[in-house]
Amino acid sequence: MKTSISVIIPNYNGRHLLEMYLPTVIDALRVADVPNEIIIVDDQSKDNSIDFIRRMYPDILLLVNEKNSGFSFTCNQGIKIAQMELTLLLNSDVKLTSDYFEKQWKYFEKTDTFGVMGRIMSKDGQKIEDAARILFFKGCRIKANRFYYSNDPTKQVYTAYLSGANALINTKKLKELKGFDEIYSPFTSEDYDLSIRAWLIGWKCYYEHHSICYHQVSGSIRKNLQSNFIKQIYFRNRFIFNGIHLTKVKALIWPMHLFLLEILPRVLTGKLWIFQSFRDYRWNFNNIRDSKIKLNKLKLDHKSTLEIEDIIQLINGSLKGKSIVRF
Repeated sequence: MKTSISVIIPNYNGRHLLEMYLPTVIDALRVADVPNEIIIVDDQSKDNSIDFIRRMYPDILLLVNEKNSGFSFTCNQGIKIAQMELTLLLNSDVKLTSDYFEKQWKYFEKTDTFGVMGRIMSKDGQKIEDAARILFFKGCRIKANRFYYSNDPTKQVYTAYLSGANALINTKKLKELKGFDEIYSPFTSEDYDLSIRAWLIGWKCYYEHHSICYHQVSGSIRKNLQSNFIKQIYFRNRFIFNGIHLTKVKALIWPMHLFLLEILPRVLTGKLWIFQSFRDYRWNFNNIRDSKIKLNKLKLDHKSTLEIEDIIQLINGSLKGKSIVRF
């Protein structure tokens, strides 16, 4: 089963990355031999990205944000105009292998598939940077930083969420979710949230270990909290994510967990930037409420009563009897 693909690449000062890796995207689409389009959305780059794209790739659809607006907004502009049946959300620093799409078509034969991601390797191919993720609770927090995969090509495995760096998603479903929630701008947690929303209305996310790409950067923002600003945004969005998705008893005790286990320990060790994360989280209370309302409406429309606990049980249950590698 083959369909068609819209590739959406957000760009900010990434001319050197586009020069290196855009040819691999074009080659993978050529090998896939399906109708396709490439959409690059520039987030007000200060380098010569725009001139480079217009000069070297005139057939690529280029959108330019009126102002620098962050990852979620930038990707959403491309999602709105995507015309093909599947959409590949792709970072500009990712190199695709020529047969990247070959093992992914089968997932979309299932009517409840939301999307699939491939194995993300480090640039030198020595390390797996991202694979399938297991969902679990740590206290009140919803986490998905335990990785696994199966070497058996006949086994399909779930993943808690699809990396925004290389997620192939059903375009119609992606548009129904209205893409990324821009509450997370400028970066982090938006791909996590998107996938969890899909799971909660009954759609499934998969991981294909034999579909491989390579990541230019040695680590993501999550792994390299290089400045207080990045730390503030990272933790603010972590708080927002849990504020949206925790329910019932865990939602009730979340404020206590937040203070005792997230804020107080960092204050006591001199990490006072956590106050800004918390203030920003509180300033987003109305937006968090709106996001919860939209999610609950989607669940109602899809007649879904699923909660995070159900997704955890489904993913864990799917591992029984499978030979998997955890790392």
